[in-house]
Amino acid sequence: MRRAWWGRGKRAGVLVAVTGLLAALPTGWGAAGTARATTAGVLSQVHTAGRVKEAGNTVQYSWPGVYFEGRVSGTGVGVVLNDSAADYDVQVDGTTVATLVTPGSTTHWIHGLQNREHTVRLVKRNDSPADISTFGGFVAAPGGAVLGRPTARSRQIEFIGDSLTVGYGNLSSSRACTGDQIKRTTNADVSYGALTGRRLNADYQINGYSGLGMVRNYNGGSPDVTYRTFYDRALQSVPGDVWQNPGTWRPQLVVVNLGTNDFSTAVNPGEPWTPESLAAAYRSAYTDFLQRLRTRYGSATTVVAVGAGQYADHVRQVVKARNDAGDNGVRYWFLDSSGLDFLGCDWHYSAHDDRVISDRLVSFLSGLPMRW
Repeated sequence: MRRAWWGRGKRAGVLVAVTGLLAALPTGWGAAGTARATTAGVLSQVHTAGRVKEAGNTVQYSWPGVYFEGRVSGTGVGVVLNDSAADYDVQVDGTTVATLVTPGSTTHWIHGLQNREHTVRLVKRNDSPADISTFGGFVAAPGGAVLGRPTARSRQIEFIGDSLTVGYGNLSSSRACTGDQIKRTTNADVSYGALTGRRLNADYQINGYSGLGMVRNYNGGSPDVTYRTFYDRALQSVPGDVWQNPGTWRPQLVVVNLGTNDFSTAVNPGEPWTPESLAAAYRSAYTDFLQRLRTRYGSATTVVAVGAGQYADHVRQVVKARNDAGDNGVRYWFLDSSGLDFLGCDWHYSAHDDRVISDRLVSFLSGLPMRW
């Protein structure tokens, strides 16, 4: 099964129409005479569970699936963005009203709303690890107002993985995709993680990075880094960057799904692995990563380690060792691939598959003594 390495230059597909008026407003006032969100206003006016960093009068971020939720009154809302790499969906009152394709530096306006209170949600659809995304907040049309931010949900889930967790090409109608098709048809907001989070009424992070493995990347690419290199970062392209948890991110559940890229391709000549040493290194690194999560989040967090395909038994062994050592908060879940069509780009999960996996994961989680 092919897996995209790195995620750069390997995305996009059917171009989605962008609705509404795009007006480039890097500073100052909006086209409708409404002031931009101020520095203090961005995080005070929106709810987000994503890994974001304050940067002047904006917030910056890199991971896919980052979402911002707000409340406005009036007949229109503007979305202030600066991003020439990623795509976004804008949702008003639960309905997607616009898909923004690499919007650049702009304020995108949604007009013609009923003159009342509305919920608005902006979500980053795809992964763009080599770039930094910037959000400047929501603004209201004349006569309206940006209202207080929505309340955070009490449940929190963190999803850790590769392109299968990102939602790589899951909206594609073909397994064969150009780079642009992969970009346009990747939608983390309908990945199994996002679906699971919403079904459980939980805030969530989709910390997925295409092509990376626990110790070996797809086809042995970029051997100097692995997923673990980037896990602590808010901005993936900034070496040494560390996301500063504001103290509000305390997930009761972490789901880890890493291993496809480690084992899906044969070891190439010149790589420092044999099948046996790769398996041993994978198990050792996985054990260390679980301890890293336990140190970060404490004993109250349940960690679900996903096993599938060639790496399933290695994950099972790691979890058993952890349980034997007294940590029963780490659980093994076998991801059953029966009924999956793998019709996403490059044989990735399709949107259908993401729904099936979410159904199965929610069923599994319902049998756990979750502390939420």
